[in-house]
Amino acid sequence: MNKIETGAASPDAAVIVVGGGPVGMGLAIELGQRGIRCIVVERYAQPQPIPKGQNLTQRTMEHFHFWGAEQQLRAARTIPPEYGIGGLTAYGTLLGPYSYDWLQRDLVRPYYYTANERLPQYATEAVLRARAAGLPSVETLYGWDAESVQQDDAGVTVTVRERKGDGRRVLRAAYAVGCDGARSTVREQAAIPQTRTDHDRVMVLLVFRSRQLHELLQRYPGKSYYNVLQPQLQGYWKFLGRVDLGNTWFFHAPVPAGTTADNFDFKAFLHDAVGAQFEVEFEHIGFWDLRFAIADRYRAGRLFIAGDAAHSHPPYGGYGVNSGLEDARNLGWKLAATLQGWGGEALLDSYDAERRPVFASTIDDFIARSIAEDRTFLESHDPARDRAGFEAAWQARAEGAVGEVHAFEPNYEGSPVVSPGKGVCSAKGSHRFEARAGHHLAPAMLAGGANVYETLGSGFTLLALGADESGVKAFVEAAARLEMPLIVVQAPAQGEAQRYAARWVLVRPDQFVAWVSDDAGVTPEAARRVLSLARGRH
Repeated sequence: MNKIETGAASPDAAVIVVGGGPVGMGLAIELGQRGIRCIVVERYAQPQPIPKGQNLTQRTMEHFHFWGAEQQLRAARTIPPEYGIGGLTAYGTLLGPYSYDWLQRDLVRPYYYTANERLPQYATEAVLRARAAGLPSVETLYGWDAESVQQDDAGVTVTVRERKGDGRRVLRAAYAVGCDGARSTVREQAAIPQTRTDHDRVMVLLVFRSRQLHELLQRYPGKSYYNVLQPQLQGYWKFLGRVDLGNTWFFHAPVPAGTTADNFDFKAFLHDAVGAQFEVEFEHIGFWDLRFAIADRYRAGRLFIAGDAAHSHPPYGGYGVNSGLEDARNLGWKLAATLQGWGGEALLDSYDAERRPVFASTIDDFIARSIAEDRTFLESHDPARDRAGFEAAWQARAEGAVGEVHAFEPNYEGSPVVSPGKGVCSAKGSHRFEARAGHHLAPAMLAGGANVYETLGSGFTLLALGADESGVKAFVEAAARLEMPLIVVQAPAQGEAQRYAARWVLVRPDQFVAWVSDDAGVTPEAARRVLSLARGRH
């Protein structure tokens, strides 16, 4: 039995996850693989066929690797692998004379164990549902809504009802996590306030079919999404993407206030973005308000929020679903550690301390900054007014797009559970191979021929690279006394392992570095101190 469950009256599970989209299902898998019993309450019986959240980063694909679903996800992609999944930015129209490669995530591929991927969110959800179904510790309630969420000193109570039936259940658990979207019931009933920044823009989402558009855009082989900058939009985008190769597309852009599905010429709107006419068969027309929102905290006692329930933003750059899945990895192992008795309250608190500032930085340093910089560029440069000046500035933007991909490197430098916890937690960093406390561990081939990522355990992993045996013994004994899962990987500091520039690297269950040192030896007291900090108990 999970140690913390002994305080809850007749628990149905250790954790109740409200919301079974990608974030909720990812969290359930993370918990389920660690032997934590959880129940997922999801209002939709089937994934909704809206092609959002398509760009999955290399880091996100590492999650799928460790969840045992990477190959299944790649097999579900709707665009053939040989075609490519790159993007571009164009000025004026897609078929105009000015464009450059955009969001080239392949540039940072060497720093991750897996390659990035692209497929509609409903396809991702289907893969996650199938993986969760194979875990006996995960129970799913599809077609159910959470009506109320309450907590007390011993646990949480979630009342759920069947959407298309008379079923009603009262569920009991140690913790509950709201992964239930921007209008989160869990967030509201936990009384967690939000800080919102409205941009006073109505946005349209179109899903449509057009074979002719595929033929028009064959001039851009290997491109799957397209960002169009037009001066009248003041820095906001017309964004077009492939759902499959040749037929189905999605498009979103700002539209005038008061626009409805019936009073606006969306076909002409699309033609204006592309710069040519083509046939269009609409499958979906929907609207949303452009705003940023971030919860003022991600935890309220035994209640947590993750994904869109904790933070939301315009779908620019594919940051949303990737951020939410990182929430799931971060929170999942910390909940498991606490439920299994070796984690502490400080470890649970570190979920907010790490993830909330990273998303605030994602807004400020990437999405909002991009909108502001695009607006300034469009106000300052016009090829009709000064062609040479425009082209020079356009070239500079193309070069800057490369730097932006390298700069997006979420890290926990200021975390209270990494050592040393210097700096701040941020989405802005740099991709480097050396091991750094609070940063993602880059892959490396060890002297025996295995990749470091093939050796990592489900708990903490200590990389001892040419380190002395007394230090290894100190860590093993300290971990045993602390009842903390730890495996040791010993290898000579040769070849790619030298890139870590350290003898000792303590890797967390989510592949971030908890501690790094190049000291020759480690005392028992130092080993105990490092491990105690990393598990959130001092």
